[in-house]
Amino acid sequence: MSEDQIPVLAALRESMRAVYQAVAASPDFPPAQFMARLEEWQQMLDELDRYVTTEGRTSTEQLATLFEISTSLNASLDIDETLNRVMDSLIQLTGAERGCLMLVDDNGQLNIEIAHNFDRGEELDLSRTVLRIAVEQRQPVLTTNAQMDPRFSAQESVIGYGLRSIICVPLQMRERVIGALYLDNRIKTGVFSKEDVALLTAFANHAAVAIENARLYTATDRTLAVRVRELTTMQQIDRELNATLDIHRVLELTLSWAMRATGAEAGTLRLLGDEGKPTITVQKGEIPNQIPSPNGAQVTIGRDEPAMFNGNRIVTPIRYKGETIGLMELWRKGERGFSEDHTQFVGRLVDHAAIAIANARLYEQVRQANLAKSEFVSLVAHELRTPMTSIRGYADMLLKEMVGPLNDQQKQFLQTIRSNVERMRILVSDLQDISRIETGRLRLEIQPTSLADALREALRTVQGQIEAKGQHLSIQVPGDLPTVQADPSRLAQVMTNLLSNAHKYTPEGGQIEVRAWTDGRFVRCAVSDTGIGISPEDQERLFTKFFRADNPIVRDQPGTGLGLCIVKNLVELQGGEIEVESAVGEGTTFTFSIPIAEGWSTDKARQVLRQTVGR
Repeated sequence: MSEDQIPVLAALRESMRAVYQAVAASPDFPPAQFMARLEEWQQMLDELDRYVTTEGRTSTEQLATLFEISTSLNASLDIDETLNRVMDSLIQLTGAERGCLMLVDDNGQLNIEIAHNFDRGEELDLSRTVLRIAVEQRQPVLTTNAQMDPRFSAQESVIGYGLRSIICVPLQMRERVIGALYLDNRIKTGVFSKEDVALLTAFANHAAVAIENARLYTATDRTLAVRVRELTTMQQIDRELNATLDIHRVLELTLSWAMRATGAEAGTLRLLGDEGKPTITVQKGEIPNQIPSPNGAQVTIGRDEPAMFNGNRIVTPIRYKGETIGLMELWRKGERGFSEDHTQFVGRLVDHAAIAIANARLYEQVRQANLAKSEFVSLVAHELRTPMTSIRGYADMLLKEMVGPLNDQQKQFLQTIRSNVERMRILVSDLQDISRIETGRLRLEIQPTSLADALREALRTVQGQIEAKGQHLSIQVPGDLPTVQADPSRLAQVMTNLLSNAHKYTPEGGQIEVRAWTDGRFVRCAVSDTGIGISPEDQERLFTKFFRADNPIVRDQPGTGLGLCIVKNLVELQGGEIEVESAVGEGTTFTFSIPIAEGWSTDKARQVLRQTVGR
């Protein structure tokens, strides 16, 4: 602090010099006059004390305010609220009338972030020249009277807005100006001092760091939120894509999600074949075939070109294991085009979709192969049925000696022929059934059906075999068992296969039991035996085609491994379920369920049961 900054100090020094000169010139300096001067000096010292005290208080207040500002900026991530409070403090502390804080945007333009005490309008009535100098020269600007300052007195804004005291400091971060702090007073001159410049510069340094940190925090938070939303969306997309193996459904889901996430108004997804030609096309909305580039030329998208983005169009190849398997094109009208984030999202989406598309294509290939195999098996079975019928018919005629008498050896040979033809008939029938099931051509005549009727029909086929092996058959079917909604012949086929299995794998003298009961909306039926049982490993594969357990007893029995597979499919096609419980050496129980038919007749069920058990 210099003497010329404190007027009373200069006056005191001048008065003391005058007294000293007077005393030196005249030894007889009057005491009264000397005392008067002493009183004058005392007043000056009192005034100096008041000035120093006031100035010290002001400096202390400024330091306290700066500390409070720094603490607020560092403690809060809500930068707007903090800066508003700080602006009020700065205006009050410096004696400013108005104040604003401006930040530089991505285009290098200064935009109002905070403005206090300005008249509301599209443009603030401040000096753009002062702002420009502070930002371009990266130096504080101070004028105590802009109307008389040669730097600004000719400026239209200064004259027109009546600006007087102005102070402006740049906000700098790593040698980069990110904004400016502006204070002014249109009423008074000499409001701001160099101390105010120092105060605002210190604040600007703190504010620049806080603003940059807040920007980074906001950007990071926004990026994280976008990423979380995208991951959540991707998880939902994956769930939907993995829930289907239908190639058309996969393509529709992929295109729908891409359009929904990007706001596209139209889109096309083309699946490409081996020669690069579209094999399947899914389209939503109207979209041109060619893509106009920014310079007006037409862009043709090839199989191996990367994703393309030009504002209103996105074209992205779908690749799987280095091969382009499809192309997706999205389109959006108007000036509000796609962003780079949209392009990146679509790129990640098609990466996920590529796996689902590849799986669906593989499944379709396997399905087509199985369909062709089933068609072939059905054709072969059909062609075998006619000669087998002839062989069986002629064998029956010979056995009945319709063309002449037979000796015992001839009868034995013919019986063997007939037995083997019957085995072939069952095999052909099973092959035809499984083929019809796999190709969806099995016709069921669903109607109210008596389980007891189906059981009686099954016993006609297997009861003689059970009795011949000395096995004991027990039937426990309630008399009031309701009718079920099923195909009568197919339900009998289910019962026949299960009873035949129990008979084949149960030793002589063993037990076979059939039980039925009502369970809610279903009738449940269990076929149990005391046979060889099934291991847990074999139970997992029991209902698959052509499966036969690796057991000598099983291998010795005739069969194709299709019976239980057919049973499971027939039960499920009629709305039921089947399960197995078994232990090696303890026997097996197959339990299946069939839906109850509405309007079932108890009397009919009892009548059929008496006929079945009374045999």
